[in-house]
Amino acid sequence: MTEYDVQPFEIAISEADLADMNERLRRTRFPQDFANDDWRYGYNTGYHKQLVDYWINSYDWRDVERRMNELPHFRVELMGVPLHFIHVKGKRAEGAPAPMPLLIHHGWPWTFWDLRKVIGPLTDPAAHGGDAADAFDVVLISLPGYGFSSPLTETGWNWWKTADLENTLMKEVLGYEKYAVAGGDWGALVTQQHGHKYEADVYGIYTHFAAQMSHYLFEHPDKPADVEFDPALGLPAAGEYGEGEEGWFERGKLFVENESGYGEMQLTKPQTLASLFADSPAGQLAWITEKRYFWGLAERGVGTEAFEKVWPKEDLVTTAAVYFLTNTGGTSSRYYWECRNNPWSPSHDRFPVVGAPTAVAIYPGEIYKPPRKWTERYFNLQQYRVHTEGGHFAPLEVPDIYVDDVRTFFRTLRG
Repeated sequence: MTEYDVQPFEIAISEADLADMNERLRRTRFPQDFANDDWRYGYNTGYHKQLVDYWINSYDWRDVERRMNELPHFRVELMGVPLHFIHVKGKRAEGAPAPMPLLIHHGWPWTFWDLRKVIGPLTDPAAHGGDAADAFDVVLISLPGYGFSSPLTETGWNWWKTADLENTLMKEVLGYEKYAVAGGDWGALVTQQHGHKYEADVYGIYTHFAAQMSHYLFEHPDKPADVEFDPALGLPAAGEYGEGEEGWFERGKLFVENESGYGEMQLTKPQTLASLFADSPAGQLAWITEKRYFWGLAERGVGTEAFEKVWPKEDLVTTAAVYFLTNTGGTSSRYYWECRNNPWSPSHDRFPVVGAPTAVAIYPGEIYKPPRKWTERYFNLQQYRVHTEGGHFAPLEVPDIYVDDVRTFFRTLRG
């Protein structure tokens, strides 16, 4: 049996790296920007100046770092990846079964820190107003080439290979026989791959970005036969949406047509972006913040005041800081290239494609919402909830709703 050298890990950015970052911020050269108060041309430079000023004069990395280190961090060399992960053991209730192992996920442009609000309620529900019997052992990795799972020096790392990595982590490294999985964004596709390829190893999955696993590919071998697809978008066609799903198709169409340019860059020329991100913390901040501003804009409302009710300046800057300080703007972008050029292929041709018991959540601010008809064909659907709050970053935006979804669903699958 393979021996794995799992080591405790502490986030400790050097003073030299912080000084270098701050000097670069002070020397930021801002672009000319005009007729862009409504962000029609993209990221607004006036707001960018506010964020950079905050980063220089108000933001405290050391305080954020201290809070991050309150979580139990680990590192292990696994399948060629210097893997960073958090492993928080659940509080076992007297007379109750052991806490259920649960993998949770971030995506792009997220970090592990965007999941911080759900870790306590999931591992110690009694301390957060819940039932102690709903406790989980939570495992959260930094995706390969993201944040502290770096430096990544091997090609081929994408979402489906990440599921292979995590299956090894959960079963061989941590010793769990079965586990539960939850995720959104890239983490949703990783989650769904567990329920597809590793059905026998999982209790079930919770996805809050229910997307087909041929996402970003030109061919769709996992397309249900009785669901018509829009040939231009590669998504279920407008006619497949039913009552209560008005506007959902248009939301996905808007994202593909107006908001997916970043994806095309990362799918095709990620190393060009790497040159920009490695040199400029302000540039990394701009690239990430623009996405967060537009994803959920319709529900949140226009303007930076409404934006910061969801995304405080500290969260925006922390995300950019983690990417810049670990120099992973480029390798995280390559995750897209590897999806297109190292494509997923099904492990079986059965329907539902995801055979593990599945819970699906639809949040109103999500960038793409599939019709229930497709969802019922694609997943072994056991729980389906359409929410009235939250969006693409649900674990940070509406942690209470996310936690309730997860608790309620996996409660039915506990031994």
